Amino acid sequence: MSGRLLLVDDEPGLREAVQAYLEDSGFTVQVASNAREGWDSLQASQPDLVITDVMMPQVDGYQFLKQLREDARFSTLPVIFLTARGMTTDRIQGHKAGCDAYLAKPFDPDELVAIVENLLGRRAAIQSAADSEETPDIADMARQISEIRSILSQRGELPLGHPPSPVKIDFTPREQSVLDLVAQGLMNKEIARRLETSVRNVEKYVSRLFSKTGTNSRTELVRYALEHGLITNGS
Repeated sequence: MSGRLLLVDDEPGLREAVQAYLEDSGFTVQVASNAREGWDSLQASQPDLVITDVMMPQVDGYQFLKQLREDARFSTLPVIFLTARGMTTDRIQGHKAGCDAYLAKPFDPDELVAIVENLLGRRAAIQSAADSEETPDIADMARQISEIRSILSQRGELPLGHPPSPVKIDFTPREQSVLDLVAQGLMNKEIARRLETSVRNVEKYVSRLFSKTGTNSRTELVRYALEHGLITNGS
């Protein structure tokens, strides 16, 4: 298995040894000596997984992970904690902070490789499932949206121009853009390309739209948006 990894550790000897072992195992590894360097590296090239030490000066692993989880781009990025602190309370704190795996030093490098492969495999499977669910629905979604528009128009509930909206929902500009594109029958991959963002971010925006409108599917969302005049692009 291959993948792009980011390794953050302030111990040069361990950092170099782990990097060499992971690269020998087929991975591409970027390294950083502290969390700030790690953050800069994330901006330059988004990895598939992060391995980080916990006990680091200035910004420790917990703070680094919190920064990752609060950023939409990295909120679901797999993170492995490496630490000399192997107490149960420390592991619990790590899992509560949102890490995906916790490996106490000293550790067997083969175990680290196995954990990395497992997390990357799981991530790929989830993405593949999402893609397979999405692809066949494009034509059907466009057809359903067209039918919704036709029915509402025949009932006189979809006037031209800017129809009055009996509800007021505060969408962010990006949520509104996603809603408008969903109403055109576009799926997440196409929306991501249009908005120059990731599919993962689009999924988050669609989920927020469901929550704000009280709907559970894209068809329900579009119907609700059309009935209440929430589409802004006139499509």
